[in-house]
Amino acid sequence: MTDDWLEIKRGDRPLIVTFPHTGTDVPDDISRDFISLSRTRKDTDWWVDRLYAFAADLGATTIRTPISRSVIDVNRDPSGASLYPGQTTTGLCPLTTFDGEPLYIDGHEPDEDEIARRLATYHQPYHQAIQQQIDRLMSDHGRVVLYDAHSIRSKVPRLFDDLLPIFNIGTNHDQTCSLELGDQVETICARSGEPIVRNGRFRGGWTTRHYGQPDRNVHAIQMELACRGYLDEPIGDVDDDIWPAPFEAERAAPLIETLRQVLLACLEFAEK
Repeated sequence: MTDDWLEIKRGDRPLIVTFPHTGTDVPDDISRDFISLSRTRKDTDWWVDRLYAFAADLGATTIRTPISRSVIDVNRDPSGASLYPGQTTTGLCPLTTFDGEPLYIDGHEPDEDEIARRLATYHQPYHQAIQQQIDRLMSDHGRVVLYDAHSIRSKVPRLFDDLLPIFNIGTNHDQTCSLELGDQVETICARSGEPIVRNGRFRGGWTTRHYGQPDRNVHAIQMELACRGYLDEPIGDVDDDIWPAPFEAERAAPLIETLRQVLLACLEFAEK
């Protein structure tokens, strides 16, 4: 169906859960260009695919790339245009970590030809797979929800002020999904008692904005979780000795239950 490095689990219900940033693989042909492999993995969305391991049991389709976002960020506009003009962010082929540390050995940064190669090799196949699954499920159901799953450290001063809320719902100011669905997801998250924001610092990346077309019955939503909501996160600077923190199923259980209710609401909405 598509490139064999992609991890695709097909479900029959009208929900697609995507994991663009849980990968840690760095291809051998470019690994020598990075300062260190551990640095390429620092900004990984750690354990997010494990948080949503139940999604397949609900009948959802899941799509995951194992390639590190430091190689190419499949949740960025392929043109290289910033999703957050005027705000600090990382690019299509990031040159730094979230904290501003250089990723590449000086002089080994990817040029235009290399960026184009990575687009063709990783970015385009990932999105072709998403579109194929949308088309398949639309033909069966007539309405589909695309749920883009993320996490980030709770405190990254270069990207945002103060401590990030646990639940960060992104619908690009309610342009990428119906107001009804956005309200339902927000209500479920609020019941957890944890801090929540909708369309705050994270309004949805390129995946959410590109595919979310409510007028065509494709509704897209991004969920950015603060890591402290499901693991023992050191707040502040991190290094290889303390990051990533190990996954703790017991600690993560309350958040996983909230996420289960969120995905059930997405399915209920799509199957109306």
